[in-house]
Amino acid sequence: MDDLQALLPMAQQANKKIINRLFFNMSLADNYKNVLSGIHNDKVTLVAVSKTHSEEKILEVYEAGCRNFGENKVQEMEKKAAELPDDILWHFVGHLQTNKVKYIAGFVHLVHSVENLKLLVEINKHAAKNNRVVNCLLEMFIAREESKFGLSLQEAVQLLNNPTFKEMKNVKIVGLMGMASNTEDKEQVRKEFRKLKGIFDKIKIEVFQDTPDFNTLSMGMTGDYKIAVEEGSTMVRVGTAIFGERDTGMEGSNTNWS
Repeated sequence: MDDLQALLPMAQQANKKIINRLFFNMSLADNYKNVLSGIHNDKVTLVAVSKTHSEEKILEVYEAGCRNFGENKVQEMEKKAAELPDDILWHFVGHLQTNKVKYIAGFVHLVHSVENLKLLVEINKHAAKNNRVVNCLLEMFIAREESKFGLSLQEAVQLLNNPTFKEMKNVKIVGLMGMASNTEDKEQVRKEFRKLKGIFDKIKIEVFQDTPDFNTLSMGMTGDYKIAVEEGSTMVRVGTAIFGERDTGMEGSNTNWS
């Protein structure tokens, strides 16, 4: 009996692998096109979250027409950017440490996860060294989980009105990003996305009324991107529905995160 109990976790993991392969038995290009068709809005940008996936897989999705790819590890994104086509637009979607900014400042298309002035200062400094302006999103806290990062509306407004930020020439805040609670309660998810859209509209009116570049609302992942689009998202970050489970043996992990 003890032997059977010891084997149970292995059997469950193997079963998840089989289900994953059956569910994603179409090509990655087909998966990408299916997600696009599910968005039903050509004004919404689809970022294919390719974290942990191989260059070969990324190229398959690239050849299907995708140009926006998201990574959450600086070293991995730096390596892939050096090896893959130059016209890929690289989105950094993870928690960005200030000491890692210098490695991506020369090529990153959009940083989704700015949550404090210190990080903006560092991005501005290294963007200036690369003679470019780096587009950024403020990460907003809208979920019930305390483990998630992000700013409140009050904190975001304070940051945007900070004299240090106003003097920056090499960063541009182009919108907001937020992650809903990791829950099966779709109404809770919808409520949180609706809250974020309200925050976006308020900041747009109060701070960026004369700034057309403040136009990006990044919300929605594999488990909830359709709800996010219905609630006003202009950018969704989808990984699992395109690439399948991560290439790190994590088939049993929750898929709501990308």
